[in-house]
Amino acid sequence: MAKTFTSLNEIRHGLQHDGLTMEGLVKDYLSQIALNSHLNAFVEVFEKEAVERAIVIGEKLKNNTAGRLAGMVISIKDNILYKGHKASASSKILENYKAIYSSTIVERLLAEDAIIIGRCNCDEFAMGASNQNSYYGAVKNFADNARVPGGSSGGSAVSVQAGMCHAAIGTDTGGSVRQPASFCGIIGFKPTYGRISRHGIIAYASSFDQVGTLTRSVEDAVLLTEVMAGPDQYDSTLIQSKADSYGIETAGTAKKKIAYLKEALERPGLDEAVKTALEDTIANLKAQGHTVEPVSFEYLDYVVPTYYILTMAEASSNLARYDGVHYGYRSPNATDLTSTYKLSRSEGFGKEVKRRIMLGTFILSAGYYDAYYTKAQKMRRLIRDKTFEILKEYDLILTPTAPEPAFRLDREEKDPVVSYLSDIFTVQASLAGLPAISLPVKNKSSKLPLGMQLSAKPLAERELLSFSKIFLDLS
Repeated sequence: MAKTFTSLNEIRHGLQHDGLTMEGLVKDYLSQIALNSHLNAFVEVFEKEAVERAIVIGEKLKNNTAGRLAGMVISIKDNILYKGHKASASSKILENYKAIYSSTIVERLLAEDAIIIGRCNCDEFAMGASNQNSYYGAVKNFADNARVPGGSSGGSAVSVQAGMCHAAIGTDTGGSVRQPASFCGIIGFKPTYGRISRHGIIAYASSFDQVGTLTRSVEDAVLLTEVMAGPDQYDSTLIQSKADSYGIETAGTAKKKIAYLKEALERPGLDEAVKTALEDTIANLKAQGHTVEPVSFEYLDYVVPTYYILTMAEASSNLARYDGVHYGYRSPNATDLTSTYKLSRSEGFGKEVKRRIMLGTFILSAGYYDAYYTKAQKMRRLIRDKTFEILKEYDLILTPTAPEPAFRLDREEKDPVVSYLSDIFTVQASLAGLPAISLPVKNKSSKLPLGMQLSAKPLAERELLSFSKIFLDLS
């Protein structure tokens, strides 16, 4: 395996002092992609384009005209539009769709001289927590090929985990960056909802979807977020103020007051390795002088049903556009307008996507709207208010990222609700719109990666990322 760089700073040092070249760096990543093709992380590799761009950026570096991301080779999730390239959201219904414009984040990344090496496999339309719900097949975890990488940004996480690129951009609706980061032993960061433009991101649930980063260092998460964040005329949901810097270099040493959810630690079914890691994390933080206290969050059992009712309703609306007429897959067996709609959607969508569309349509139907959708919106407000109440007294909230390490690919799913519970610790931050990060921790029971999650107040990215750096330095 080629050398794995922890941060862009290391790459830039290698380019300046160790004889590393941009072309050589990209070719090393391409060789790793070929070597690890069995992991199924990429659905398309932009090989020729990446090498050509590397040569251009190499010259820029020599002339001191390169952007902030020069030297960073990244992958993007298959639901992020990149002009002239396919974007399918890992679904048959968009198999041959080619983007006619680039997402705002792609434009901003390219403007700072990042190299996009390919698009990564994901759960279809970002719906899943295992990366098994993909038209292109399941992704495998690099740490153990018999296990899942998490989802929905599983391919993106594995691309970083296996050294096939330096960093990756994913999307996080209810944990889709943080949970695969935990399963793959890397850093997954989701900023405050509205920090990063969703323009050019194929929608799943618009009031939850947020672009996030998958990296090996907090510094790179900071840099990528700074480049991508900020107002955008194409996304009216964005926070209009732009933070100049998330500045972990000025982190300081002030001790934090951290809450952990009592119900999370006591939860039946919490894997013993995860419970031990959480207890060790609490003990370690206390030993470093931080205040770490249990708090009660009585709504923990309601976060998953609330999240799924709302996201399924939004998915039903967002995915109505894929009808076999406007664009995307059209069934060759259709004979009239009605059969075009029915057959194109039946043949084009996978099982999990169809399940969520049907449930979302049911939730939004006249007879059940108040019983489900309205009630879930009220529950979302209660969850948000209780979370904000905790964060008035504490700087951060600590939980496991996931209730278990990466599970086996061949685990039989008897009830889809069981897999939905993979999101039990991550959806709280999504429902409340908070910034949250998954950080790798030691697993005393096996070699499988584990992650702990920290959440902070809205717009408190600087505080969260600064402490994350301290957390990793001390762990």
